[in-house]
Amino acid sequence: MRNMFFFLKSLSRSVHDDEEPQEQPELSKTDGGSNDDDLCTSLTVWRKSLLISCNGFTVIDSNGNLVYRVDNYMGGRPKELVLMDGKGNSILTMRRCKNLRLVDTWVIYGGEVGDHCTSEKPIFYVKKCINILHTNKSNVLAYVYRPPSDKRYAYTIEGSYSHRSCKVVNVKKRVVAEIKRKDATSGGICFGLDVFLLIIKAGFDPGFAMALVLLLDQMFS
Repeated sequence: MRNMFFFLKSLSRSVHDDEEPQEQPELSKTDGGSNDDDLCTSLTVWRKSLLISCNGFTVIDSNGNLVYRVDNYMGGRPKELVLMDGKGNSILTMRRCKNLRLVDTWVIYGGEVGDHCTSEKPIFYVKKCINILHTNKSNVLAYVYRPPSDKRYAYTIEGSYSHRSCKVVNVKKRVVAEIKRKDATSGGICFGLDVFLLIIKAGFDPGFAMALVLLLDQMFS
């Protein structure tokens, strides 16, 4: 597992050696309001934890640095996920909503929350799109709402997570983040579905984009 991690670090650096320097989006922004679609951040997502006893994710930037990690000790279908930075600091906490059993819904909190988070105010919640009649021509996977409103969504997630081909679209129909397959085969290692790219447009929070990846993985894996 460690060998794979160092391989991804090296590959992530080499892939971006010939690219122009990229502007880092501000973490406080989530609207993806930049008019320059060429400015983006590319992250390599590995669907493995660096800890042997855990399930999780490891995320590397274009310089080969560990930027995000998820270590899930519970396995199966956890009730809570915590996204951490490369140093292990909690950035976002996601909890499965207990009240809506028919629809897979998650609440997102800033930082780390305690066992009883009734005093904490969620910053977003994400609801899986249930299409019983299979009439969903736009391939919407989930809706992202900004509390307290549950009438109008802030973002939609479209595409196919099982094929690692998804787009996060804002209310202006602008793509603010994308999940893409990493199809290259190098050094005898085929990436498959466990290693993929997360492309974040300037002005959209990379941490929040990664949180959406975690929730898609829970909803559609």
